[in-house]
Amino acid sequence: MEFIISRYNPETDSKPYDQHYHLPDAEITPDMMLLNALQKIRELDPGLSFRSSCQEGVCGSDGMNVNGQNRLSCITPLSSLSTPVKIKPLPGLPIIKDLIIDMSLFYQHYKEIDPFLQATSLNPDREHLQTPQQRSELDGSYECILCGCCSTSCPSFWWNPDQFLGPAALLAAQRFVVDSRDIMPIERLKSLDDPMKTFRCRHIQNCTAACPKGLNPSQAIQSLKAKILSHD
Repeated sequence: MEFIISRYNPETDSKPYDQHYHLPDAEITPDMMLLNALQKIRELDPGLSFRSSCQEGVCGSDGMNVNGQNRLSCITPLSSLSTPVKIKPLPGLPIIKDLIIDMSLFYQHYKEIDPFLQATSLNPDREHLQTPQQRSELDGSYECILCGCCSTSCPSFWWNPDQFLGPAALLAAQRFVVDSRDIMPIERLKSLDDPMKTFRCRHIQNCTAACPKGLNPSQAIQSLKAKILSHD
């Protein structure tokens, strides 16, 4: 099986370049994931750099662009990919080395939406209750693993990475705005009422197509926009 992997070492290279690799069919099992293939390739070339941790689609560390689509390598079956398999780092953010990108800006935007519950003081004699309906409002947003696949597939993020918060951050913002336990929804909406932070989204829906968890950031952003406009 053929692989074309983008390589870049800022200490020695002026720009990224493609390197070709071959794995014999005898080393590929029917259920092999892309990450397993990359680990085998790294045995051949120890200098190849990429992130991975849990290898179960939970940590989100191994996001990369595979045959033109952002994916998690650990849950991408080799059998689902056409050859040669073309692998590049997630687009739109600086490259640290090879397939490893600098996600500092991504996390900065996430931090900006205050991604924590702002609630009344806890009463140790009582649970912080929600009805089943209130709890269901969080479905489809809390499952985000911050892999960055959605934001780095978004043209609005590519064009305005320092101003547009991006799908992942806005999905998280929606999660706290709709949480019945949060006491700051209006303040959250006011902070997001900005033509670049939120309304730069054009609903191209690349983010939804790229999400490895099957979430719908585009729909969440639409809902967030509607709430902002209703409180103007």
